[in-house]
Amino acid sequence: MNNAKVLVILEPADDGLGVANARVLGAVNCLRQHLALDCDLVICGGNALQVDAALAVADVGQVICADQLPDSQAETLAPWLATLAIPYDYLFIASNSFGKNLLPRLAALLDNQPVTDVIAIKSANRFQRPIYAGSAIANVHTEQPQILLGIRTSAFDAVVPGSSSARRLVVPGPVAQSLSRLIREETVVLERPELTAARVVVSGGRGLQNRENFALLYSLADKLGAAVGASRAAVDAGFVANDLQVGQTGKVIAPDLYIAVGISGAVQHLAGMSEARVIVAINKDPDAPIFEVADYGLVADLFEALPELIKQL
Repeated sequence: MNNAKVLVILEPADDGLGVANARVLGAVNCLRQHLALDCDLVICGGNALQVDAALAVADVGQVICADQLPDSQAETLAPWLATLAIPYDYLFIASNSFGKNLLPRLAALLDNQPVTDVIAIKSANRFQRPIYAGSAIANVHTEQPQILLGIRTSAFDAVVPGSSSARRLVVPGPVAQSLSRLIREETVVLERPELTAARVVVSGGRGLQNRENFALLYSLADKLGAAVGASRAAVDAGFVANDLQVGQTGKVIAPDLYIAVGISGAVQHLAGMSEARVIVAINKDPDAPIFEVADYGLVADLFEALPELIKQL
């Protein structure tokens, strides 16, 4: 019996393989427990550093690169990837902003129904995904001959590039034929760790009251070498930019330590951080739902607790 063929779609990354991509490859390793695989990677942009890191991933046959790439927009990539995907049995991609933009377009071109936000692989065609903002887990069984998977990266361990005999395959790149076009691309320079890759995250909610008070959170984050996040309420109130939002409609993260400050704990927020290994909550309301999921809770006024905590650090 021939091995199943897997194509992993890598999002562009400037720091090597990329954390999200490494975790998607961790999901591929979970599938290996159920059947024999031949795995290839395709790079959608990136740079030479990412190509080198991809070539170093164990158990990879080939790393596919475009000879030229007009841009990394989903409208440009989807037709190209749909052609590359034809001989494969499985397609894997991160279920983040990049993957959620690309996977539906790719699925439509392949006339396929993807399984998104996968958190567990139970067999060759049975997967688990959260529903109802994470309050229930759905078991999804698919009989499609080609299976498209969007991976909830916080649920899987990252692979570490080592040594591999993978070969680089350069193919003709996509042709920009979409009605939409890329006007401008701006790189954001981060002063702190990126939210989805950070081991420690400090998040603030409506309890911080205004944008200026978030300076307390920044001071604590800098002491801990942490990323800063926020609840939807804080984002909607204009305290911080929406790229810091943690939750069902924001970013889903699983850091080693998550500190929630002034966050009540709405179910939509819990859906984005409940997989953190250790959760610490600081809130003056002892009945706040966040305490139900917290490993450690401090019932206190954050404006008194945070300065003292920062001073101790």
